[in-house]
Amino acid sequence: MDIVESIKMASTTLMANKLRSSLTMLGIIIGNASVIAMVGIGQGAQKLASEQFEALGPNVLFVIPGSREAQQTTVDFPKTLVWEDAKAIATQVPAVAEVAPQINLRYLITYRNRNSNSLVIGTTTEFPSVRSFNIAKGRFFNDIDIKRNNQVVILGSEVVEKLFGYQDPIGQSVRIKDVSFEVIGVMEPKGTFLGNNQDDAVFIPLSTMANRLRGRTSPYGVQISWIAISARNRDSISAAQFQIENLLRRRHKIVGEDDFGVQTQEDILQIVNAVTGALTIMLAAIAAISLVVGGIGVMNIMLVSVRERTQEIGLRKAVGAREQDILIQFMIEAIILSAAGGIIGTAIGVSGVLLVGAFSPLKAGISPIAILVAVGVSGGIGLFFGVVPARQAAKLDPIVALRSA
Repeated sequence: MDIVESIKMASTTLMANKLRSSLTMLGIIIGNASVIAMVGIGQGAQKLASEQFEALGPNVLFVIPGSREAQQTTVDFPKTLVWEDAKAIATQVPAVAEVAPQINLRYLITYRNRNSNSLVIGTTTEFPSVRSFNIAKGRFFNDIDIKRNNQVVILGSEVVEKLFGYQDPIGQSVRIKDVSFEVIGVMEPKGTFLGNNQDDAVFIPLSTMANRLRGRTSPYGVQISWIAISARNRDSISAAQFQIENLLRRRHKIVGEDDFGVQTQEDILQIVNAVTGALTIMLAAIAAISLVVGGIGVMNIMLVSVRERTQEIGLRKAVGAREQDILIQFMIEAIILSAAGGIIGTAIGVSGVLLVGAFSPLKAGISPIAILVAVGVSGGIGLFFGVVPARQAAKLDPIVALRSA
């Protein structure tokens, strides 16, 4: 009996038991769909992170306070950086173009009977160019506002929506921690960055933040949350990092471990990609367990099928069918079940990835490698788990088979 005839017989047998065949394929379908969806969503998370970091600007560095151990073991960054450190970097590091120190605190912002619990960022005039923020309306504060501790504020687009709706906020007054601020500008929408909504934020002069809202908390100067820095060009990033580290070590009189960290955009992106990649592999591995469960289901149903078709096997062997013919037919049935489940699961998984990409910010993509591996593994599972029932069917003695039937 040739292979084509075996495929026809196997297909006919499976179609005669549509419900059982469908339930048998269910585990394979779920496993394939889960693997493809998890890999696609994981790759989408990596693409989203890459795009968000590219939006920061190509030459951005961050100086983060605290030692490496403190950064890894505490929620709030230690207070080891001051405004004078940022001024020193701006004037003494040749590879640096602009420096924007920041104080980030969350306060309740009110306008008449409306309020918004938003992030308040105290910073300097260089912030928009360093962090690639654009003004949609009005202006950003200037050096005079910083020198005079002026109570002026630039609102993020979502804060404007919460407080003013469709009303023009320019020239209006809002209260931050019971201090009145005049709205002088509105930021263009920026989106989220690593889960933080950058549009739900307001910006005030760093001096005003230190003197009017937070107050001075250190005898060594104005403590800041971190420093955002732009290098002169992409080629000078490494030089800027080296020069900043040497300058701050001298300023902080460091002998042992640094009490700060300088991280480039590439450094942070590598960490994020490593984390998302590990999570993707873990989720795909968990989803792949469904494939194994589906394979066990295929073997179980094929064993039941052998028992039900004992008479058929005996008749075929009695009229001249070889063990190899019986073995091939049952193996083909198992492979068809697994391959069909793999194809259906692939279609469901691809559809799920496309839906996630359409209705979420994740740039979910379809991985051809994941599809090939999932379908190949599902077919291989059918081959592997189909061996035992196929061999059992092929070894049946025709006389015993006919008698037991």
